[in-house]
Amino acid sequence: MTMTCGLLGKKLAHSYSPAIHAAFGEGEQARYSYALFETENLQEFFDARSFHGINVTIPYKQEAMQFCDSLSHTAQEIGSVNTISRRPDGTLHGDNTDAAGFKKMVEKLAVSVSGKKVIVIGRGGSALAICYVLRELNCKIVVVSRENNNIDFLKKHGDSQILVNCTPVGMYPNTGVSPVSLDHFPHVEGVLDLIYNPARTRLMQDAERLNIPVVGGLPMLVGQAAAAYEIFIGRKVTNEDEVLQNLERSMQNIILIGMPGSGKTTHGKMLSKRLSRSFVDIDEEIEKSAGRLISDIFAKDGEEFFRKIETDMLAHFGKESGLVISTGGGCVTREENYFHLHQNGKIFFIERDIKELPREGRPLSQGNLHEMYKIRLPMYKRFADARLENICEYL
Repeated sequence: MTMTCGLLGKKLAHSYSPAIHAAFGEGEQARYSYALFETENLQEFFDARSFHGINVTIPYKQEAMQFCDSLSHTAQEIGSVNTISRRPDGTLHGDNTDAAGFKKMVEKLAVSVSGKKVIVIGRGGSALAICYVLRELNCKIVVVSRENNNIDFLKKHGDSQILVNCTPVGMYPNTGVSPVSLDHFPHVEGVLDLIYNPARTRLMQDAERLNIPVVGGLPMLVGQAAAAYEIFIGRKVTNEDEVLQNLERSMQNIILIGMPGSGKTTHGKMLSKRLSRSFVDIDEEIEKSAGRLISDIFAKDGEEFFRKIETDMLAHFGKESGLVISTGGGCVTREENYFHLHQNGKIFFIERDIKELPREGRPLSQGNLHEMYKIRLPMYKRFADARLENICEYL
């Protein structure tokens, strides 16, 4: 008989958990189904006992403890549960695998966390598990909450060496904001952000600009799921790294930049078909939204007006996942666009001989293309992760 497992939460519009749990058992006969259980009535849900094992997410990690007949030592120490299994006698046993997941994040950080002063942003159920792990690592922990999140408090702890974000600030769909400025922490050696969508939050990108090692929340998501799988099934997960890598690839956008007429749309359509991904042409989306051609927008309202619309469109599609995106040739002229494209994407620069670039219907291509290329080339290189011929390394 197939077991019934799943994720319990208040709002579960989208979750990667079913795909992750299915991937752990790929190639085998299904050992359990994994569903999403949305509810606002925990009492009713637990009274029904319609599951063999569940994971628990925001906002129920602490509240769900009261329905457990027993708790693991880890769950007791942390003070919250995120994994509950139903035993043969019908009793419920609560555990917490967030700690195991966070350890996977710590392992991936390029600097040691042990013994460091760590500033933890947030006081929720996840923060409880994070502080539990940090105590095991003999860290000096400072917690920032709504009550003490002020300049004076942050400056007082400006000597913190590791920063961990346990809040949803910057999470999809409300990307582009950070829970704290790194300017307050000049001695930070590493940043850990529990958010996994987008792959690179504003906080993470701020750290990247300062050459501070960063790790996002995806290793924790997969790591805690692997530990839960082992509780449900009673055996080790053997393909955790492979599942993580595949999930990273499937979530990231493939973004094409380059001079007008360099073939971004042609290559984008080819890639989207090959990879079975949706294709987005930013210029086409702008024309669709504005109800007029880009040449008309330039002629009537000028380039600056167009760039503003373009940035808004990049912000809209850049935070989505799993797309192939063809950009306009001048998107690199606005530095803010790098955040929108980089947050969930790998950026590829397509080069083409200037003499072969078409000019018709391209307002800015009517002038000196060689001069335009000379100005934009450093920008393309600044934005790009690789050139198109290297794209296979990222797929």
